[in-house]
Order: sequence, then C-alpha cells, then structure tokens
Amino acid sequence: MTRRIVSTDKIAPSVGPFAAAVWSGEFLFLSGQVALDPRTGKLIEGDVTAQTEQVFRNAGEVLAAAGKGFADVVKANVFLTDMANFAAMNAVYGKHFDAPYPARTTIGVAALPLGAAVEIEFLAR
Repeated sequence: MTRRIVSTDKIAPSVGPFAAAVWSGEFLFLSGQVALDPRTGKLIEGDVTAQTEQVFRNAGEVLAAAGKGFADVVKANVFLTDMANFAAMNAVYGKHFDAPYPARTTIGVAALPLGAAVEIEFLAR
C-alpha cells in the first residue's frame, strides 16, 4: 500500500522525524499535535484549555491540507499530563464534533514533548 505524506506550512515544523499526517489507503493518520505556535514553533503559554484550542487549530490545518475536516475524524487519542484537566480539555474537544462522535481514548501520561499539558492524535477517513 502506498503512503502519501500530508504537509502544510500553516503549522510549526515537526520537532522530530515524522510527518504531520500520512494517507494509507482511505485512512488519514495525523501525528499527535501539541500546542505549538505556528509563528514561533514554541509551545504556547496558557492552561490546558488554551493548549487544547491550539491543538485543534493545528490539527484543523493538517486536516484541511488533506481535504478533510473534523467531521471526517473517526478516532481520537488524547494524552493528558494531569487527568484533573479532563473536563477542561473535554469542553474544548466537544466544540469541534457533532454526533455521531468519533471513538476516543484518553490516557494520563507522565510527560509530553516540550512540557505540553495535552497532545491529541486523530484518525480520519
């Protein structure tokens, strides 16, 4: 199966050797996004609400570069460094999806790249 890379200059460059997204067949796999400012390439200031909003802005740009949107997302994996932030993350997350909602997993982790409070990866079709 052929993989097709998706890239956009509307998000910060990757901080490692990975693509923003990859098409594999009819599925689009987005790499996990943290709240990087596209202008500076640095983690934004702010709490988990602000970071989650930036994650969605970044992921939205990647989806758009592939001709997709949040309505095409079928699965999301959310990583939080503090599960006490679940409700705040969930409030932002809920603004971006309508029923029927994508499947989702939320996992508490010890740390995320660049000291981020939240990272989200998406699978779209």
